[in-house]
This record gives sequence, structure tokens and C-alpha cells, in this order.
Amino acid sequence: MGDAQVVRLLVFRVGSLTCAAAAEVVREILPRLDTTRIPGAPPVVAGLVNVRGTLVTVVEGWKALGQPEPAARTEGGTTVLLQIAGGQKTIGFTVDEVVDMLAVNEETLEPRQALPGLDPKLVRAVGRRRDQLFVVLDTDALLGPVMTT
Repeated sequence: MGDAQVVRLLVFRVGSLTCAAAAEVVREILPRLDTTRIPGAPPVVAGLVNVRGTLVTVVEGWKALGQPEPAARTEGGTTVLLQIAGGQKTIGFTVDEVVDMLAVNEETLEPRQALPGLDPKLVRAVGRRRDQLFVVLDTDALLGPVMTT
């Protein structure tokens, strides 16, 4: 056995961008939830949802990642509940589709790199699933600022 550490990732699609988040920060995967708008919230925040008695802030994935607005919002989609700040806060993140759950060797992930149209501070690594590249997101860097505004 080698010293390579296995990393578990949830792979999902936001617009044309394929992304992943570390499985240990994924709390739950739910159908897209109707949100209640929060007056004065930043535009990236879709609103609040009630998940079994707990209010959770939901962020529009395409806005947070700087992707183009979808031409037509479909009824589908998914809300992924992610834990940030060391598991102290839970935040919803809308995605178009959950694609897969992967276990990859950490050494097969390439370090953070500049990608066209994506802030490099939001990228932890880049990986490959079959012949398609995906971006491993730094969920704290992506969603942490939303929770402080």
C-alpha cells in the first residue's frame, strides 16, 4: 500500500461547470427547495429554507461561481447542504445536478490553478472524472464571506 490518501468528493454541475466538494463537508442532498427572500441580503443569497426546524441560508450556485444566468430556470435542481467554518455553520448551495460520488487518490488531484472565468481563491484542486475535468471547490472560501455579510 502506498502513502496516497484517498479523498471522497461529491461531484455536481453548476451550469456548464463541473465542480466537487469534499464529502466530509456535505451534510445532506435535497431537491431544490423554495426559499424565502431575505430583505437586504446580497444578490448571491437565494433566501432561507426551513430544514426540519432549522433555518438555513441558501446561496445560488451559479451566482457564487460567477457563471452566466441560466436562460430558463427549470423546476429541477438540487440544494446541497454544506458545512463550513469547521462544521460550525450549515449553508445551502444550489446546483443543477449531482453527478457522482468519487473516491480518488489525493495525488491524482492537481494543485489549485487559474481557470478561465473562475476566481482561483475558490479552487482547492482540479481533478478528472473519466475524460472530464472538475474543480474541487474551497467551500469555506466560497461560502464563508456570504455568512459574514
